[in-house]
Amino acid sequence: MPVPATDLARLFPLESLRQETRDQLAREALVSEYHRGDNVFEAGDLDEDTIYLLEGELRCVYPDGRNVAHIASAPHGRYSLNDAIPRRFTAKVMSGSAKVMRVDRRYLEKLITWDQLSRDDNNRHFGSAPGGNDWVFRLLRAQAFARLPTGNIEKMFQMFEPVTVKPSEVVMREGDPADYFYVVRSGTASVSKYLDGAPQVVAYLREGDTFGEDALLSNLPRNATVRMMQGGQLMRLSREAFEAVLKPPLLSWVLPADAARQVHSGAVLLDVRMPEEHAQRAIDGSVNVPLFRLREDVGNVLSPGARVVVYCNTGERSAAAAFVLKRLGYEVSALHGGLGAMLRMIAASTPAD
Repeated sequence: MPVPATDLARLFPLESLRQETRDQLAREALVSEYHRGDNVFEAGDLDEDTIYLLEGELRCVYPDGRNVAHIASAPHGRYSLNDAIPRRFTAKVMSGSAKVMRVDRRYLEKLITWDQLSRDDNNRHFGSAPGGNDWVFRLLRAQAFARLPTGNIEKMFQMFEPVTVKPSEVVMREGDPADYFYVVRSGTASVSKYLDGAPQVVAYLREGDTFGEDALLSNLPRNATVRMMQGGQLMRLSREAFEAVLKPPLLSWVLPADAARQVHSGAVLLDVRMPEEHAQRAIDGSVNVPLFRLREDVGNVLSPGARVVVYCNTGERSAAAAFVLKRLGYEVSALHGGLGAMLRMIAASTPAD
């Protein structure tokens, strides 16, 4: 159920946001109706939402028997329900019905951060025209940035360098060395690769989309050509800035033992090396999709939102693959030390004859 942006204007701290930021939150928020006796959440729940009561009354019941009323129309009703995770109490509906709004907690924090940072007189990236900040909203909503610490967001915007681009301009070419990470601020672009001996367009980019991270993460040459379709502006980070601000928090590394436990509990083990490498030596039970075909072929072997452990020989290709998969909505870990580390663990745990 959609929520009117006017409903957000009475909530703390949303009332202090710019109207366009509240409009964006209203588009992302989810509103649900509950009935008397329903639980909005229970003590111990591990959800990822900030929750506001828009209409009705809840009873917050703690495990020790204490209980507190939360009433939408009361002065305290403008505040969200306690954000402690795991949840410290059960929120039960006491009125005939209740209307509850949920917003992704991390996205809300990022939007509040951007809204505050962009008020600084020295901020170079705020767009005052209608829709001028849509690229920011899409960028911060991307799955790959979901767990980016708030402090890194400030550093990222401080380090962004604007670049004006013309129609048909080639921003990066397949096979070139990696130098920058890019975000499309305005304009559109095409992404092409040499597949089966000929260039083929494999994706299109618009405001808020990112590119260039694969080669920076894997320390390999560019694996695609990006050509502008419409002129516009890009924001870029140098290799050094990318590695300092984005690379560490965007990657989740696991040691071989942890990787084995994840796979045992249902995660898919994904080998992102070339098919020839996989055929020569691989971890039993792994699925092979080479890095350069990952965006095109991963949907054939992974269900949406699947848990994945990626590996290669050393971890460099895995780093790039993890970023791509996170952006596509998968829950991803990369195997620290690569294939060699896993094989050494297997060998150490195998009894000698």
